[in-house]
Amino acid sequence: MKDENMNKAYVEWRDEGYWIANSRVSLDTIVYAFLDGQSSEAIAQSLPVLTLEQVYGAIAFYLAHQPEVETYLEQSKTDFETKRTASRKSDPMFYQKLADARRHLGTIRK
Repeated sequence: MKDENMNKAYVEWRDEGYWIANSRVSLDTIVYAFLDGQSSEAIAQSLPVLTLEQVYGAIAFYLAHQPEVETYLEQSKTDFETKRTASRKSDPMFYQKLADARRHLGTIRK
């Protein structure tokens, strides 16, 4: 009798990113927590929508595909910074108001 879980996929590519299969949790979330030194158990506890098995599967996927996942993560960071810069340039007044509000909030909390 063959176990149906022997070839189970824990990570899938969809919407231009890596995702934990059948979930809305990105692989990025697991990898960054893992690289930050969190245990698989701690990661699973902080993401109750995932099982410990899924977390281990995601980490195993990352370790087996480390170069391509790290390239993907770097590209994601670059894309984010590009979009962030473009957003700031398109509406500088909004970001100035946001910065002013943060400074004001900081003075209130002191």
